[in-house]
Amino acid sequence: MTDARTYLRGGGTLLFDGAMGTCFAALPGRADQRCELANLTAPEEVAAIHRAYLDAGCRAVKTNTFTAGVDLAQGREELAGRIIEAACRLAMDCAAPYGAYVFADLGPAPEGAQLSRGECYRRQAELFLAQGVHNFLLETLPTDDGVADLARYMMQHCPQGCLIVSFAVAFDGSTREGRSGAELFRRAAALPGVDGVGFNCVSGPHHLLEYVRGLDLSILGGKALSVMPNAGYPTVLGRRTAYQGAPDYFGEKLAQIAQAGAAIVGGCCGTTPDHIAHAAAALARAPRPSAPKPAAKPIPRPAPSANTLADKLDRGERVIAVELDPPADDDISFFLEGVRALDAAGADAVTIADCPIGRPRADSSLLACKLRRELGVEPLPHLTCRDRNLNATKALLLGLSMEGVHNVLLVTGDPIPSQDRDAVKSVYNFNSRKLARYVSSLNDELFRTPFRIFAALNVNAANFDVQLRLAREKEESGVSGFLTQPVLSREALGNLKAARDVLRGKILGGIYPVVSYKNACFLNNEIAGMRIGPELAALYQGKDREEAEELAVRISVRIAGELAPYTDGLYLMTPFRRVALMARILGRLSP
Repeated sequence: MTDARTYLRGGGTLLFDGAMGTCFAALPGRADQRCELANLTAPEEVAAIHRAYLDAGCRAVKTNTFTAGVDLAQGREELAGRIIEAACRLAMDCAAPYGAYVFADLGPAPEGAQLSRGECYRRQAELFLAQGVHNFLLETLPTDDGVADLARYMMQHCPQGCLIVSFAVAFDGSTREGRSGAELFRRAAALPGVDGVGFNCVSGPHHLLEYVRGLDLSILGGKALSVMPNAGYPTVLGRRTAYQGAPDYFGEKLAQIAQAGAAIVGGCCGTTPDHIAHAAAALARAPRPSAPKPAAKPIPRPAPSANTLADKLDRGERVIAVELDPPADDDISFFLEGVRALDAAGADAVTIADCPIGRPRADSSLLACKLRRELGVEPLPHLTCRDRNLNATKALLLGLSMEGVHNVLLVTGDPIPSQDRDAVKSVYNFNSRKLARYVSSLNDELFRTPFRIFAALNVNAANFDVQLRLAREKEESGVSGFLTQPVLSREALGNLKAARDVLRGKILGGIYPVVSYKNACFLNNEIAGMRIGPELAALYQGKDREEAEELAVRISVRIAGELAPYTDGLYLMTPFRRVALMARILGRLSP
């Protein structure tokens, strides 16, 4: 029996099995049980599923170990070792009479666990190699973090082995972490030690077929394309999730995927032995696949629109962005009047918070479109990760771009207040770094005018080293500028100086005009990310409103001067809708 790598280089199509997890869950009484533990508790049921796929005609089976890496990454190494040992024995015993290949199945390593993703993959590889399994399928990946580590390990410790890397993309080509499938495909294909690259899960066969037809397969450079779609899309029947894609339809689509250039095909969620049997028959009927073709040349994009805020920053000119909270009702008159006043006073952009402190207000993006369309003002809407999945985010960005809004401030978003959580649930699919990566990938692939991506920087954080590390990660994800929290203490100014030394992006220094001693105490005790120095707060004691506002103007102008050497502009936050106060400050800041 030739090794898997030689088989792939021979020009044949390697047909994998289908979904162990959904097949096991369909057994009586197994719907709520973890299938990987069945290697230990019900090995005859696992073996029966392996043999059913082999009888259906597959030439490669995956070990029943998709989530074993989670055990390993979270410190349950003994359990992971037992699962892997039993799974390897079952798969190899079942595959031997059929002359089929056995591939170690590694699912995505969890983020933020005790082990890094790379270390998790390497530790699993050690356990599999000890059991005599030399072929690896790293599948359903949302990112390529750790893939290069595994590839290097394989080259050093098992150069004869075969490594296939497979990413999980939605039909629009993005992963659940907001990464571009095309970019991940290109990067993995360039790695030494990787023998096959492709996609599995999330999408059905039609969408994955259309997706790979749009890729430039010539970048594979002799490596194999791998495609293992779901059996359509899930529906809920009673309390059970079911895939209703017909086996004959799946089989014909898989044969078309092979014709499109895939040398490795198989099934993911919902694919039964019947699906694989139809795929084997369709592959046998299909003509020999032709050589992969480069993707058609993309249609040239129209010229990008102007972005006055970004252009001014790029020219090295200082800018001033002023934040005005959106209304909490449907009366927009004050907001529009305030924006007109700020624009007339010299603001380069108006920033709009996205439901600050987790309480509903008018949508920041809709307001941004209105300002751009009706007033010609440059808006900078905040866009949070709260309550939007990738689809909603993409749809919102498309609308913003159509309306000429090309700047966004990406923030994770404040949680829903605790007293409201019984009625209102927060939904977070990703954090601001992942959101930035997603928007950046859409800039490369979709938008005629790329979004200029800004992010928040908390200079008042107790552990500012952590904030700087996160800010650098944001820059790596596509962020090109930062708006800081208010600089109202010596510690915050010191942190801003440190940020200037480390970060490459533009920085707009935050200024919040404190308007009373009571206001200073409230900010210090009730608002996260705010820090008012005691000496500054003391200046407001005994001041009436007029005196306090004049003091706020003088202090704000002084702070602006202190920030100037370390910033590319200013970010002013309007307290209590006091637009006239902000206009006074803008007037004092004008040259």
